[in-house]
This record gives sequence, C-alpha cells and structure tokens, in this order.
Amino acid sequence: MQKTAHLAGVLFAIIFSLTFMFSKVAMNYISPMGLIAYRFLLAFLVFEVLRWFKVIKINFNKSQVLILAKISLMEPVLYFIFETFGLAMISSGEAGMMIALIPIFVTILSFIFLKERIRVMQIVFIVISVGGVVFIEWMNKATATNHRLLGVLLVLLASLSAGFFNIFSRKASTIFKPVEITYFMMLAGAISFNAIYLGQLLVKGEIAAYISNLAHWGIIGPIVYLGLVASIGGYFLANFALGQLPAHVVSIYSNLSTVVALVAGTLILHEQLYYYHYLGAALIIIGVYGTVWLNSRPLKKDLEVLK
Repeated sequence: MQKTAHLAGVLFAIIFSLTFMFSKVAMNYISPMGLIAYRFLLAFLVFEVLRWFKVIKINFNKSQVLILAKISLMEPVLYFIFETFGLAMISSGEAGMMIALIPIFVTILSFIFLKERIRVMQIVFIVISVGGVVFIEWMNKATATNHRLLGVLLVLLASLSAGFFNIFSRKASTIFKPVEITYFMMLAGAISFNAIYLGQLLVKGEIAAYISNLAHWGIIGPIVYLGLVASIGGYFLANFALGQLPAHVVSIYSNLSTVVALVAGTLILHEQLYYYHYLGAALIIIGVYGTVWLNSRPLKKDLEVLK
C-alpha cells in the first residue's frame, strides 16, 4: 500500500504543477477569484452527480462535520484566499520561495501535533529540497521588486494553512475515506469562493458577468482541468497519500511540482532553461528521494529526532 501512496504523491505533484499553466491561460479572460470560484463549483457539481448516481458513497454525521470543516478551512478556503490576494502584492518569484516552505512547516507541525518520529537526516533532505526551489525562484528574479509586508505575510499564511491541512487530513484519515474528505473540501470551496466572487461582481455592478464569462471558450479547458483533474483528482491523491504516509513525507512531494513545471514549460511553452534550473531541480529530486528512502528504512535511535 505504501508504494501506491508514494505513486499518489508523485501523481498529485504532476497534476498540481500544471495548474499554473492552465491558470495563466484562463486569467486572460477572468479574475483569479473568478477562476477559483468556477473551479470549485464544477468540482462540487461533478461530485454531487457521482454521489447521486451512487458511484461514490459519502457518509459522515453532524458530530464529524467540525473535523472536516477544519480541513476545508485550511485548504482550500484560507490557502487560496491568502495566496490569491498575496500574489497581487508581491512577485510570483517571492511567493514561490515562501510556498516552498510548506514542507518545513509540515515537518514542525507533524512533530508537534502528530508526534511523528522524524529522522535528523530527513530534515536535512527536506531542507535540501526546499533549498532547490528557493534557489530557482531566486535566480528567476530578473528585476528587483517592491517588498510589501502585507503580501509577504499573506503568502506565509497560505503556506502555514497548507501545513495545517496536511496535519488535519492526516489525523482525519483514521475516520474518513479520502473521497469523503475531498468531497467536503470541494463543497467548502464552492460555497466560499462563489460567495466572494459574486460579492465582488455585485459591488462592481457586473453581476451578469458571472454567466457571460463562460461564453469565452478559452476558459473552458482550464476550468475543466482545474476543477476535475486538479481539484478532484489532485486533492483525492493528496488525501489518499496522507492516509498512508507521514505528513512530512507527503509534503515533500509538493516540491516536485517545480521540476515538472520546468519540464512542461520547456516542452509545451518552449521556455528556455538555464544552468540554475538544472542545479535546483537536482537538489529538489535529491531531497525528495532522500526523504522518501529514509522513511522506508528501519528507525535507529541515533537518526531520530526527540519524541
């Protein structure tokens, strides 16, 4: 089962890495919040159809809603709100460096809240992987940008939200199936982001745009990918992996998204790669491999962090 979980980790990293490309295309037509709203609405509607025809079974009682609400509040709700508004204030390179801190946050939080035993060398490999992402993003900064404290704070809060999502989903995996956790996440995302987006349109007096936006065929493909493949498929795989593996091990797979995004950018968008891309990618892969490999090895006292 662990091999399947590791495969799920690789697959969700690949899926999430392509979201940036599809989002970039869609945002030529609609705002970031509009894209998120449509994305999660589509994901929830598809889930409802599957539930209605009994393809999937969703079972939870009122006493368990609070647990699912905590997961959904962290991600997608707070994560996407913080990230969306934070990205409007700082460069994508700066945001990328802070998002790369997620595995560090997860490692600390999993040690505190889940009492997961973490090896010293796993921490070293996690830092190496994070360092690879930070190095690429730092070298990608072609021009100096104005640092806005609020933007930095918001993206850091997004990273922290993602960290808590990993912790809460890992704890909930003993009670719920991955599909149940994912279903509730899509429900929370659909309600929250559509309420925000409709509120924005109402203030601007452009409420009709909620429907007319969909007349642009250019956004249909990205919304389908983001709503079905990324939101449903990606989060299901993430929740499945978190049910089988330690949270700090699962979180490190997110850094693989940077490597896949570089490859996709080269093959599909014909973007040029420089020496620092290769060096950073090598650090990421080494860090991911080392963290995962150590997780499969027998635990020795001299390699273990204090419990």
